[in-house]
Amino acid sequence: MISIQLETKERMQVLDLTKDLVRIAKNWGKSGLVNIYCPHTTAGLTVQENYDPSVKEDLLTTLERLIPRNFGYKHSENNADAHIKSVLCGVSLNLPVSAGHLLIGRWQGVLFLEMDGPRKREVYLTFIESEE
Repeated sequence: MISIQLETKERMQVLDLTKDLVRIAKNWGKSGLVNIYCPHTTAGLTVQENYDPSVKEDLLTTLERLIPRNFGYKHSENNADAHIKSVLCGVSLNLPVSAGHLLIGRWQGVLFLEMDGPRKREVYLTFIESEE
């Protein structure tokens, strides 16, 4: 297992993990799946367009509009919205790797979505080798 250490600076922020994942997959050099897991209940992962930076802004703006921070939630830590946003995004991804190449679309990127920062975070990577 490999971990990637992250540090967010804003309450809601998107971090691009793509370059790290491409480098790590290349070092692995095999074919199979990489599982990316976020062990945090107020953050999430997604694969999304990564060419136009406004997509990241739109993701965060829409999540905030759909699930506002101050809605009268019962959870007492003032971050219930972040938990709900994490549920919508999900906390794990399985992506194919072929001979050390991460197989994502031309415009896609792997994004970490912070919903309750700033915080120190991490994600875990596990590789499952396939027989080709």
